[in-house]
Amino acid sequence: MTCPLCDTLGGRLVYQGQAFRVIHADEAGFPAFYRVIWQSHVAEFSDLSAAERVQCMDAVTAVERALRHTLAPRKINLAALGNVVPHLHWHVIARFEGDSHFPAPVWAAAQRARDAAQEARVAVALPAAEAAMIDALRKLESNS
Repeated sequence: MTCPLCDTLGGRLVYQGQAFRVIHADEAGFPAFYRVIWQSHVAEFSDLSAAERVQCMDAVTAVERALRHTLAPRKINLAALGNVVPHLHWHVIARFEGDSHFPAPVWAAAQRARDAAQEARVAVALPAAEAAMIDALRKLESNS
């Protein structure tokens, strides 16, 4: 059995550490869609040790904070489903009031047409968000 998150990066690599990596997902209509992916193949959050669970959630928190501080989204969505890909990963998605699905989940039906101008504005700000993520994640790993 193959695992797409063991066999591939899962998206454009933003940060890679020993325990986890952060990728930018190419999800149409959602330019600030990231995933924190645990490096070793485990299916459930409870498969991690207590220290690993803290490290994983600290990484999710660092990504969320970077997105909040640089993009000022209306909301951040966090999800760890794993129904299709049973490899521990957290979705961290900056949501904006005008996005095509807001306030519904990104996996629901669209509520309105995509706003290309808004998506472009968000995309322009991503390098700053990613720089903040990388800085926070490096500090996190150096303290572990």
